[in-house]
Amino acid sequence: MCGRYATTVGPADLAAELDALDETDPTETLLDVEAGPNYNVAPTTKVLAVVDRHDRDHPDDPASRRIRRMRWGLIPHWTKESSPGVPERGKPLFNARAEAAATTAAFRDSFTSRRCLVPMDGWFEWTVSNSGTKTPHYMHRADGGRLYAAGLWSVWRGGAGTKPVLSCTILTTDAVDRLTAVHNRMPLLLAESEWAAWLDPDHRPEKRLVAGIDPELVAQIEIRDVSPAVNSVKNNSPDLLLPADDAGHDTLF
Repeated sequence: MCGRYATTVGPADLAAELDALDETDPTETLLDVEAGPNYNVAPTTKVLAVVDRHDRDHPDDPASRRIRRMRWGLIPHWTKESSPGVPERGKPLFNARAEAAATTAAFRDSFTSRRCLVPMDGWFEWTVSNSGTKTPHYMHRADGGRLYAAGLWSVWRGGAGTKPVLSCTILTTDAVDRLTAVHNRMPLLLAESEWAAWLDPDHRPEKRLVAGIDPELVAQIEIRDVSPAVNSVKNNSPDLLLPADDAGHDTLF
């Protein structure tokens, strides 16, 4: 699974890197940690997502890449309204199993035409010893590059006069290679060569895109023991990504 991750890129920089339109709202009220680097992203946080969409005024033009901010935890479009502009609370759908998303009621509509990429510097996972001690690990690219996880997104609309809510979930798949020592699931990471096919709003994705992760991409990932301070979402600083020991051993496995 993927229930916590780190991301340091802002919407303007991400849009420039991907030659995309920045559609985030600069006037939107956000927590400072959400507006800048976030070293301890947790579900319900508003996160950046990459989508390909057609222009409403020119629907026949090719879809273009866009950066949007979404709530991490997908809200299906059919969710009932609990109060004006507020969806009913349900199960926190921050992850979706890649192999089942196409047929799962909460995700199948999004799987058809609303797929996204969620940029991250790396993600956290925990192992538990026989004594019950939880050890946090940080998975990241050895070269410091960004990772892009396959995701799904949705638009929830309340009553008249309320603002639509964009939300997303991260797909997970079976962990492979050294990563199985940390957890049996991991984010479905996509190589750049797969982005266009995954984001294409006009066609369902090929099965190969959810069948597993490119071995070359997995080979770039390192695993690092980090401070247990990351266990609390109240903690949020670059120190959370540092090796847990003073010797600075960067690779766990």
